Amino acid sequence: MAKVLSLPVPQNCIPRKRIVGSPVSALSFERQMQVILSWASHRERRTVCVANVHMLVEAHSNPSFAKVLERSDLVTPDGMPLVWMLRLLGASGQDRVAGMDVLYSLCQQAPKYGVSVYFLGSHQAILDRMKQRLDREYPDLEIAGMEPLPFRPLTPEEDEELVDRIERSGAGIVFLSLGCPKQENWIDVHRDRLRAVAIGVGGVFPVYAGLHRHAPLWMREAGFEWLYRLVQEPRRLWRRYAETIPPFLWLAGRQLATHYGRKAFNRVRSYLQPRDKFREDELRARRIGRLLLEAGLISPEQVKAVLEAQSREHPDLRFGEILAMRGWLKQETVDFFAEQLPALSELPSQSPIGHYLKSAALLDEHQIDEILLAQQHVGLRFGEVAVLMGWVKQETIDLLLRFTRNESSFPSLMYLKSS
Repeated sequence: MAKVLSLPVPQNCIPRKRIVGSPVSALSFERQMQVILSWASHRERRTVCVANVHMLVEAHSNPSFAKVLERSDLVTPDGMPLVWMLRLLGASGQDRVAGMDVLYSLCQQAPKYGVSVYFLGSHQAILDRMKQRLDREYPDLEIAGMEPLPFRPLTPEEDEELVDRIERSGAGIVFLSLGCPKQENWIDVHRDRLRAVAIGVGGVFPVYAGLHRHAPLWMREAGFEWLYRLVQEPRRLWRRYAETIPPFLWLAGRQLATHYGRKAFNRVRSYLQPRDKFREDELRARRIGRLLLEAGLISPEQVKAVLEAQSREHPDLRFGEILAMRGWLKQETVDFFAEQLPALSELPSQSPIGHYLKSAALLDEHQIDEILLAQQHVGLRFGEVAVLMGWVKQETIDLLLRFTRNESSFPSLMYLKSS
């Protein structure tokens, strides 16, 4: 079978929206599968969280777990409540990206990309039944390994041996079934030790093995899969649902009230403000658009589309809000170029350029660490390495340097101290 060639996909190209405080990736199902397969074919160190209501409520009440989601490269909307929230927040047409569907799709497409898969967790009996079905349904799939994990924590030696086995297997995708938040924490701890895309799929293994039944499609699309699962496992799930569903409804309702209340306020304000204020807003929008264009973050066609949408469909929204709503840029990126960047040239002293790229949500901590590590070996400046890795465009670096007016603002390893 001919291998499909793919280009690496930078994590900062994936639009996200916050739901009750946590980031969720706002991409179609097929696009998210392409991103995962692209990473896997290059054996990139990536993490994927398959998020549902339980996971987001856990993150809301547990700051350390919230950081795990922040560091994740992809957070898919598994539950329909998350899909509905994404749609209400502007990601129209958002698909559900559920764990079982992810397993089906990746097992079917992995051979085309030359990607092998590893199944980790659950019980040996379940893995054996999965193996039989996988061999029958996906005969071309290369299974790099399948092994359960004990309920007790692994010793350091056992953990090292496990990582070594996965690495030597050559797997590009590791499916992990330990349950939330255990599997996400395991993936986060091991993200720098595995050259693979690690995906936590929770209770998918027993369902695929045939021990539990999958909810009918109509129930999944109607958002009642939780009820179907509760009927199957009432003793295990009733407490979890009682502790997560009511808080999520409260938090989501409060977020939507704030979101739509702000939109209503902006609409009223647009009717009441004087004509010269309209002109000021228009000039501000064009100024931000020009900066983002010069930074290579948007295209002229996108600027034109946003300005048309602003005049016809969304007169109450700002230029940057429409960009974020359409998933073309993160809101943090827009805010940085609208508010922080123009003020940089007036500051008496500037921070390292990596600090600004992080503030603009163009780089995360993991990427910064990788750039700093690469600098020790290649002898290039911070921005040059970021461009070579495909995480930032040269135009973006050039624009930042122009505003900081300091060619030496590329940080050395001292960035670790200053940030």
